[in-house]
Amino acid sequence: MLVLSNSSALNLLLSKLLQNCLEQSNSSAPARVSSASSSLEIIYVLLMLGLFGFFTAGVMVTNLRARRLEGPRDPYSTYIAADTWHRQDRLNLQHKIIENYKLCCVLENQLAVEQPGSKIPEEKSA
Repeated sequence: MLVLSNSSALNLLLSKLLQNCLEQSNSSAPARVSSASSSLEIIYVLLMLGLFGFFTAGVMVTNLRARRLEGPRDPYSTYIAADTWHRQDRLNLQHKIIENYKLCCVLENQLAVEQPGSKIPEEKSA
């Protein structure tokens, strides 16, 4: 165990660590991967996957419990999901279409009707 007595020893230790890191990063030789670091990487990936899976499972269980607690007095089940509103809306729409169809009328302009016997006057050029 290393016990540092003052800040100069700490500065010396930190500078040596920084120098070693810079030397390793500046070297042109490819860095070797040790087996200890690869096992730590695997553990990290498995830990992240486990946390994500735990979070996802928690959300799914909460959602399932909330759906199970819905009763027949739930507003969604009573008003929105019930088919009676759909049928009533369809009947109202059909009634309005029929009513609009009955109110619709065609006005005929007698002057605009095609009259094959009459000729259109032409302008005479002088």
